[in-house]
Amino acid sequence: MVDSSVVLTGQTLAYTFYCSVIILLMIWFGIKVTSEGKSTKVKPVVFYAFVAFLAVLGVSLHLVTFNTIPWASMDINMKNIEADRTFEITVENHEFKLPEATLKCQVGEIVKFSVTSNDLTYGFGLFREDNSMVMQMQVVPGHKNHILWNFNKPGVYTIRSTEYSGPKGYAMVVKNAVEVVEKL
Repeated sequence: MVDSSVVLTGQTLAYTFYCSVIILLMIWFGIKVTSEGKSTKVKPVVFYAFVAFLAVLGVSLHLVTFNTIPWASMDINMKNIEADRTFEITVENHEFKLPEATLKCQVGEIVKFSVTSNDLTYGFGLFREDNSMVMQMQVVPGHKNHILWNFNKPGVYTIRSTEYSGPKGYAMVVKNAVEVVEKL
C-alpha cells in the first residue's frame, strides 16, 4: 500500500496546478471582459470553450487521482479481506482503552482496528512521529467501527481523537500506541 503522505503530496501538486490554471484563466477572462474597446470582448464561443476546458480538466483530474487512494479498494472489499491481526479498542469517558500498552504488528500485515465507543462520537486517528496523519475514522457509539490498514514501513504511531467530543476531547492522545516492526 502506498504511504498516505505520498498520495497527499501527489494530490497537492495536481490540485495546485488545476487551481492555478483556473485562477490564471479567470484573470485573463476578467481582463478581457472589463477592458475598453471592441477587440477585447470575449466571444461566447471562447467563454464556452473555457468552461468546457475547466470541466474536462476537473473531471480528468478526479479520474486520474481516484485510483491513487491506496486504501480505497481495501475499504470497499473489507468483507472479503481477512485481517492478519485485529486490535479491539474501546473508547469511553474521553479515553482510549487499548488491549495492550503498545499494539505491535509487522510490516506487510493487514491490521484491523475495531473501535467501539460506549458513550460519545469520537474520532480514531493514527499519526506519525512528525504529527502527520496516516489514517482516521469516525467512531459512532454502539457500533463496531472498523478500518483495515497495511503498513508498508516500520514506525511508531500515536492514536488521537480526530472528532470533537467536548472540551475533554483535545487530551485524547495515546503516544507510541502502535509499533510496526520488520519482524515480530
